[in-house]
Amino acid sequence: MAIRQITIDGDPVLRKKCRPVTEFNERLHVLIDDMWETMYKADGVGLAAPQVNVLRRIAVVDPEDGNKYELVNPVIVKSEGFQVGQEGCLSIPGFNCNVRRPYKISVEAQDRNGNRVKYDVEGFPAVVFCHEIDHLDGILFKDKRTEEEPTR
Repeated sequence: MAIRQITIDGDPVLRKKCRPVTEFNERLHVLIDDMWETMYKADGVGLAAPQVNVLRRIAVVDPEDGNKYELVNPVIVKSEGFQVGQEGCLSIPGFNCNVRRPYKISVEAQDRNGNRVKYDVEGFPAVVFCHEIDHLDGILFKDKRTEEEPTR
């Protein structure tokens, strides 16, 4: 495993839409392992592939709820409610703002081996999933900034 350099806001890679993963092989496993190591080294709770300069639909999420999620080709298929809270990002160090997100989501994805998985998450884990999936479409949390008061 290796620590990868985190791409910082201003780099055009963060604004590009990622391509789907089609090959589930050792190279993908190494990338995912590197993403975990990079995220933990930076004290993050989520990391998307474009944040390490890879334009593929991959994210790792550890919302500190006792679960670790590897999301390959994730799609939000359902959302309910809303919550507003402060967010930050490893690619935008030192900046935080309030963002409105769904309270509960259902996500369909694949794991590192290509197996289909579905996750139903709510609260903070839903925020982290949404934040990382946005990265895969070139969207940064600051694009969704709101003046609404926090609900969580």
